[in-house]
Amino acid sequence: MPLVRIYECLCDETRLRAIQLLTRGPLCVCHLQAALGIPQARVSQHLSYLRERGMVENRREGTWMIYSLPAKPSRELSRHLACLQDCSVSDRRFRADLKKLRVVRGNCGETGNLPTPAACRSNR
Repeated sequence: MPLVRIYECLCDETRLRAIQLLTRGPLCVCHLQAALGIPQARVSQHLSYLRERGMVENRREGTWMIYSLPAKPSRELSRHLACLQDCSVSDRRFRADLKKLRVVRGNCGETGNLPTPAACRSNR
């Protein structure tokens, strides 16, 4: 993955926050929407941007679109993701996003990494 592509993806605050949340594991759009506190359409636009550039992968499971970081990231991407995790612990906004994600996951009636449909509909 070209280094410039990585920086293009990381230069937007919302994309950076979403990537940081995805370092915790696969997430459905509803998890990201709730944790980031932004509309579903905006989350989907950012995820589409990242997917088109190889920064995230997606898969459909029933009615859910699940996003994750690449299973086999390039060395450059792996290093930048590690740096993001290290730097995010001192950033108040990133810590708040992670706290919201824990609450969302806890309230979402999850089975493994996936929410149950009724539980996540109630979070919207």
